[in-house]
Amino acid sequence: MTNAIEVTNLKKSFPQFQLKDVSFQLPAGTIMGFVGENGAGKTTTIKCLLNLLKKEHGEIKIFGLDHSEHETTIKEHIGVVFDELYIPDTLHATHINNILEKIFDRWDEAYYADLLKRFKIPFKKPIKQLSRGMRMKLSIAIALSHHPKLLILDEPTSGLDPIVRDEILDLFMEFMQDEDNSILFSTHITSDLEKIADYITFIHDGEIVFSKNKDELLYDYGIWKGTIEQSMELPEHAKIRMRKNAFGIEILVNRKEVNSAFTLDKPNIEDIMLFFVKGVHP
Repeated sequence: MTNAIEVTNLKKSFPQFQLKDVSFQLPAGTIMGFVGENGAGKTTTIKCLLNLLKKEHGEIKIFGLDHSEHETTIKEHIGVVFDELYIPDTLHATHINNILEKIFDRWDEAYYADLLKRFKIPFKKPIKQLSRGMRMKLSIAIALSHHPKLLILDEPTSGLDPIVRDEILDLFMEFMQDEDNSILFSTHITSDLEKIADYITFIHDGEIVFSKNKDELLYDYGIWKGTIEQSMELPEHAKIRMRKNAFGIEILVNRKEVNSAFTLDKPNIEDIMLFFVKGVHP
């Protein structure tokens, strides 16, 4: 399987923060959820991928090409959605079409118009008069209308109501009907990723904690609950992170290393993130 994105030992430093040897791969034809708390490095990583920030060290390849050396070619095949629509708010959807058809060789005016109609986005209404949900739908329509092979999404469903979010997720799944298409989906809304992601990459304090197949991730971990005394019966090598709660403790464990006689709860992505961020080593 080829990779849509390959990041190897990426480093980028700021006075108060740094990306530390960030490495992950997004296989072509799959969706990767990119998760982490605010300030963990998700947007910084994405901006490095897009060459909006210059990396200090490491290698970034998109479609097997160096992201900087082949930037123009690569960006013809990428659609990007940020958490805001960074277009002058006096413009309307028709203005945007007239501008972007001159920028993208593959711009599809008919498809763009179809998406506007589907999303009920007015053709002539200035962006500043659109709701947040409408602005995000417009941003996604723009990203899709030059038929990209890769979508890079930075919090595209943040602040949207569940109905609008569901519409947008459906559109992403339609995009994935082409088996060559791929999505890197950075979000805080982990329930969205549980619906559509194939892989989860978790970044914390500028470092990748894990990058795994989602189903394997959710199956490999379990949550044990009890008292500190009871926890002594668990194999030490199976314990990954521990948290205190009102009734005792919770321990994230490697399910395969724990006897089936123990009762384990199935974690979700958010549970696993919280254990790694707020839990301690047992």
